[in-house]
Amino acid sequence: MTVSPEVLEESPQPGTAGAAPQTVPSATLGGERKGTVEQLTLMAFIVVPFVALVAAVPLAWGWGMSWLDVALLVVMYYIGCHGITIGFHRYFTHGAFKAKRPLRIALAIMGSMAVEGPLVRWVADHRKHHKFSDAEGDPHSPWRYGETVPALMKGLWWAHIGWMFDEEQTPQEKYAPDLIKDGAIRAISRQFVLWTLVSLLIPPLVGGLVTMSWQGALSAFFWGSLVRVALLHHVTWSINSICHAVGKRPFRSRDRSGNVWWLAVLSCGESWHNLHHADPTCARHGVLKGQVDSSARLIRWAELAGWAYDVRWPNRSRIDSRRQEDDSRRKERAAQAA
Repeated sequence: MTVSPEVLEESPQPGTAGAAPQTVPSATLGGERKGTVEQLTLMAFIVVPFVALVAAVPLAWGWGMSWLDVALLVVMYYIGCHGITIGFHRYFTHGAFKAKRPLRIALAIMGSMAVEGPLVRWVADHRKHHKFSDAEGDPHSPWRYGETVPALMKGLWWAHIGWMFDEEQTPQEKYAPDLIKDGAIRAISRQFVLWTLVSLLIPPLVGGLVTMSWQGALSAFFWGSLVRVALLHHVTWSINSICHAVGKRPFRSRDRSGNVWWLAVLSCGESWHNLHHADPTCARHGVLKGQVDSSARLIRWAELAGWAYDVRWPNRSRIDSRRQEDDSRRKERAAQAA
């Protein structure tokens, strides 16, 4: 069961997405506030991979990275990244397409392996973000503290990392009732720790078996697990921070979302963020010439294979209706109205 795209495009409400259960199943993970243990665990999942990412620079420069490590980092990175962009974001949050059950489960697991939090919580946070984008109520707007340079610097930190340590939690029964009702999805969300362990253990297992050495396993864990997770985290968080502070805005949206081209490949097309906020349920974010969007390409392949259907692809009239008017066109329209 998914929330209809028409509902998600503006502000998902439990009344339109189906009545929320009287008691939210414990499988959704997390209540209204984060506890001390969860705060400390979150800190560990952010700090440890980040330290590994910093340490990776001198290691990669001089020694310590094999082609196997590169392959594991890249493959695991894009499995998790597309799990987030195609699964958690375009499918579960916005209903940009419909998926057959095996694909639905696969996307839920792939996104969980990105180590960005339980599925239900991720979706609830993001739906709330769209409801209040860059306004009061947005969980992670970089404009939270104002528009001066010091305020924006503080806001960028908040949007990038700080918001995750806020004790207040998005009500999951309000923003993700459709996912709570799905037993399999609820179970995958509850099993977030399990999928995190699977994600972290695959690289050292492969590295150790291929090289038949503990050194190979340790090297694969460093690059394919720690560095990969840190890189993916910061790319994802940059969509919240950088893409709401800078970038071109060729489309009309009620927030400050912008397109940041140099993040496009690493973000799997998510950094074409202005179109996304102008048309949240669109399956393709990079709709203009030269805008690389690997997530849209994979959705297209899934559609051709019969795994995805009812895909909300952009068309010319849909794109043109959301374009910003240039000054000359605006003046012409104003003159005609007068």
